Order: sequence, then structure tokens, then C-alpha cells
Amino acid sequence: MRIAFGILLAALTGGTIDTARADPYPWCAVQGISSDLGTNCYYMTLQQCQASVSGLGGFCTHNNFYDGRPVTTPDNAVRSSRKRTTRG
Repeated sequence: MRIAFGILLAALTGGTIDTARADPYPWCAVQGISSDLGTNCYYMTLQQCQASVSGLGGFCTHNNFYDGRPVTTPDNAVRSSRKRTTRG
């Protein structure tokens, strides 16, 4: 009975586990004092990152978690719908 319950539980939770996705932003800004650095990886271009650190100190670096593949979300999924018919 315990084995059957374990298999059922694994089957039910296995479908809800989401796979990890890569970060969609290729550039990170590293800012702060040497003992208290903060990393912000929300930049699509190097120029955006450089503008962010300009005047504040820091530097830009390539995001190690960026792999170049587009990130898909459930909103990007292809939806099928019925065509509405008009009566006339």
C-alpha cells in the first residue's frame, strides 16, 4: 500500500515540477564597495548596463546564466480557439 501511494504521489507531483530556465538578460552590473557588492542582471545591451553604472561606480560583466535561447512562458504557447461564426 505504501509503495502504491508513493508511486501515485510521485506521478501527481512530477507533472507540476517546472524545469529551470536560463536568464534572458546577457549583461550584469556589479556595483558597490568591494566588501558589499551587488549584482543586477537585467540588461539586454552592454550600453544599458554601462549607463546604469555610470557615475555610481561598478562595472559590467557577461551574465554566466545567459545561454542565448529565447525564454518561453505559458503566454507564448500556441492557443487553439474555435472560429466564431457570424449569422447574417
